[in-house]
Amino acid sequence: MIDLHCHLLPGVDDGSRSVQQSVEVLQQMARLGVTDICLTPHALATQASVPAAHDAAFEALRVAAPDTVRLHRGAEVMLDRPLPAEVASERRLTLGGTRYILVEFTRLVTFQTVQQALTMVTEIGLRPVLAHPERYLCCRPETVRRCKETGALMQVDATTLLSERGRGERARQLITHGLADLLAGDNHGDDRTLAPGRQALVDHGGAAQADLLTIQNPKAILDDELTSPVPPLSLRGSILRRLRQLFESEDR
Repeated sequence: MIDLHCHLLPGVDDGSRSVQQSVEVLQQMARLGVTDICLTPHALATQASVPAAHDAAFEALRVAAPDTVRLHRGAEVMLDRPLPAEVASERRLTLGGTRYILVEFTRLVTFQTVQQALTMVTEIGLRPVLAHPERYLCCRPETVRRCKETGALMQVDATTLLSERGRGERARQLITHGLADLLAGDNHGDDRTLAPGRQALVDHGGAAQADLLTIQNPKAILDDELTSPVPPLSLRGSILRRLRQLFESEDR
């Protein structure tokens, strides 16, 4: 599996606080089958490059990280302002130095703002990957479909698929309608991983969708190639409840 959204660059945002904490999480991810992970600390749209402190944190983590997981650089950019053109030319904030860039919005953003901002990202030559669209009330299947027409991709948080209502329901709707392009863990130095979301899809008869969302499309992004459409998949509530109970019992 390939995870393109995590906050494991130590000591730079609200994620992992130390190299040791990040290493422990990476070791656990490796045991679950993660081979590549993109470090995506929070960034502002006004930043055209990476702070020196981030470079130092990456070097410290790179030296200590297990060799079973390949580390890639990136950022999760808050699109509260237009991106400067330098972001596209320098590609210091993009996922693995590709044309793809992980972006987010404030919680109560409107659909018009989302659509306009994503369009502006494509106009400077990048492809936006919207992190956790299920967080935004405006991101219903019909509006997400219109956002994808701008060239944007949708990254659903894997653990949210097992949530009861609200975000969980919106996340499952995106899978059901074939509107999600990849899953990610959004780990913040904790136990969030791709594993439960991937297992939920497989148990619903969606092994092909699981591969696209956790392996093939993330790999295409790191290779700076086109991603593939993910077919719709019906999710059954009874299996979701059993999976949720399973992972909750393992955490105790």
